[in-house]
Amino acid sequence: MRAHCADVLDHGKFSHGRKVAELEAVLAAWTGARHVIGVNSGTDALVLLLRACGLEPGDEVVVPAYSFAATATSVALARGRPVFADIDPATYALDPESAAAAVTPRTRAVMPAHLFSRTADLDALAGLARRRGITLVEDSAEAVGMRWNGVHAGLLGAGGVLSFFPAKTLGAIGDAGAVLTDRDDIADTAAALRHHGRRGATLDNFPGIATQTSLPGLNSKMDDLQAAVLLAKLPGLADDIRRRADLAAAYSERLRGVPGVLRLPDHAPGPHGDPPVFYVYLVEVADRDALAAFLADHGVGTEVYYPVPLHLQPCFAHLGHGPGDFPRAEAACASALALPLYPGLALADLDRVCALISRFYTGRERV
Repeated sequence: MRAHCADVLDHGKFSHGRKVAELEAVLAAWTGARHVIGVNSGTDALVLLLRACGLEPGDEVVVPAYSFAATATSVALARGRPVFADIDPATYALDPESAAAAVTPRTRAVMPAHLFSRTADLDALAGLARRRGITLVEDSAEAVGMRWNGVHAGLLGAGGVLSFFPAKTLGAIGDAGAVLTDRDDIADTAAALRHHGRRGATLDNFPGIATQTSLPGLNSKMDDLQAAVLLAKLPGLADDIRRRADLAAAYSERLRGVPGVLRLPDHAPGPHGDPPVFYVYLVEVADRDALAAFLADHGVGTEVYYPVPLHLQPCFAHLGHGPGDFPRAEAACASALALPLYPGLALADLDRVCALISRFYTGRERV
């Protein structure tokens, strides 16, 4: 990592420079994408991708009611209108039947979010997009390493994104993101939008302030120090993914049969044989909030995914939804809890987490 960072300092370009170009090339080879466009966050990647796909003001985009807020706010920021649909409880991702029911004459795109360890059913969603003449866009921000029938997440439709938020499977030391696409036109537009709408070769070749701007863009250039960190981490990514899978299997082995643990992740390969890739180890549990507080009291951090479904978030109150509109999304919000998962997690610490969960529900630790 020191060598990559020193290269940035020696070169003197700290944003949108040659280290970003190097990262884009390495990520393209790793994912199989024809184009990778580095930007300053996963959220910006979604906004720029939607705009590059031709989203116009007022166009509708079908999104899941269960996801991080950026899945839907990115649509609003791209001048569109999010339309919610329910989830498939097996994957926590957009349910194809619910998505189909949400399509109207104003629908421009359908955008599943791949969460935790699996992609959405991309065969069904791609078929929906073809039948209805709309665009499939993937919120693949969490999905580095995830594949559908051997194709990396984000490349089954018009494009996808990656987030390199520090907690992600491949994380920077600050915010960073990328657009993935196999389409030249989308790549060209997204690349221009990230740098104030300026087309042409701008990486490590900043045009002057008087250079013509071809479309209204924004300042979403990736910092070269973030690219340097990601380049240093990439050679270990496959090992990190395997370690996460081993830790997830250990969790499930220890938690299976514990009263109060209502559901464990599915470790079986997907319909095309693609293995799950664990960004998050998510369980559904009884008395979720009480368990989270109990674990916090014992020094164990957890994360609630997600406390409030998107259709009930205050920023979308104008869409007129109420409790009960998307019951599967609401059920997940009430019971889902993420346990500590990172490559450096020791088995002894994992054992302690599982013992505490058993003690919470049974009053004693499992032997």
